[in-house]
Amino acid sequence: MGNQAMNKSDLILLGAFVLVVLFAPQLFAPIGAGYPDLLQKFAIYGIFALGFNILFGLTGYLSFGHAAFLGVGSYSAVWCFKLLSMNPLPALVFAILFGGLFAAAIGFISLRRTGIYFSILTLAFAQMSYNLAYSVLTPITNGETGLQLAQSDPRLIDMMFGRDYGAVLPPSDLFGIEMTGYSGYYFCAVLLIVCFFLSLRIFRSPFGLMLRGLKSNQNRMAYTGLNIRPYALSAFIISGMYAGLAGGLLAITDPLAGAERMQWTASGEVVLMTILGGAGTLLGPVIGATFIKYFENIFSAFNDGILNQVFDFLPDTAREIMVSISSLFVGEGWNLTLGALFMLIVIFLPGGLIEGVKRIRTSVGKLFRGGGGDGKSPKSAPAE
Repeated sequence: MGNQAMNKSDLILLGAFVLVVLFAPQLFAPIGAGYPDLLQKFAIYGIFALGFNILFGLTGYLSFGHAAFLGVGSYSAVWCFKLLSMNPLPALVFAILFGGLFAAAIGFISLRRTGIYFSILTLAFAQMSYNLAYSVLTPITNGETGLQLAQSDPRLIDMMFGRDYGAVLPPSDLFGIEMTGYSGYYFCAVLLIVCFFLSLRIFRSPFGLMLRGLKSNQNRMAYTGLNIRPYALSAFIISGMYAGLAGGLLAITDPLAGAERMQWTASGEVVLMTILGGAGTLLGPVIGATFIKYFENIFSAFNDGILNQVFDFLPDTAREIMVSISSLFVGEGWNLTLGALFMLIVIFLPGGLIEGVKRIRTSVGKLFRGGGGDGKSPKSAPAE
């Protein structure tokens, strides 16, 4: 796994991933998820989860404060739009840079502890950041209103090149290509592919093997004389840069930034995404992010009117009972459905959805081999 050259299974995995991402509008259209706004969420939160998985999946350090880096990335990108240019490239550079710097500061302190103490420290820093964004840092964050574009923004680089947006608030654009609709999705999709490739290389590198050693037995590695903190801090910073990139993309596809992106619930969401998909696997975080955002889109859209149509075949009394019960799990209460799904997966598939795929693959392999074992399944682990 530490070889510099990618093996055949990695190349197949990367190729399949690229095809699915590029043809996602056609592939997801039959299930009602082929429109650009939802696909952008799949890509952006997939990047967020990939970065979190580098920390949690490889090192075992569970951070409850990763939403802080998501928020910092968003604020950095919007300020870049206001001061420099509506081109998304400088905005992403600043989002990644400030996400990484903020992660370095928080990680330097938090990584002095491990286990639950590390998790509580990251949660405390995230909540401090959230409250500061609402109060003390209002001149920078614009408080609860959120940081937005204004006609009076200087946009110095755009002005230097004679870009005049008139009285209309401009969308972000990549050399004339607006980052809305499918153009915005494919911009996010290319970055998702790049981030997945980098994650793959980290997983297969000696650095990734060292991070796995931290998760396996940190004390034993320390007894060998190895200083493990720089490795853990590097993973934390890389993870923060991924989160900053995701926050920047949120601002690029919708040019505003609010403190709610730094709330603890956003940090909890990326934890759910990673565990649902399969922590420590390559595809698991992306699958988990897609799974949660898809079901959020479906269940949050249900209301009493739709439920009445669904149960229209029942007698009036039975229909009213079913609607009243079902309404608890949809709309604003869709998190109850997410919680139930999460419990089922954790109980029956502790390794996440990826484990379910592996079980199906093993069962199919046994059928084709006449029940003669799983054959090469251990060697196909890179296809996670």
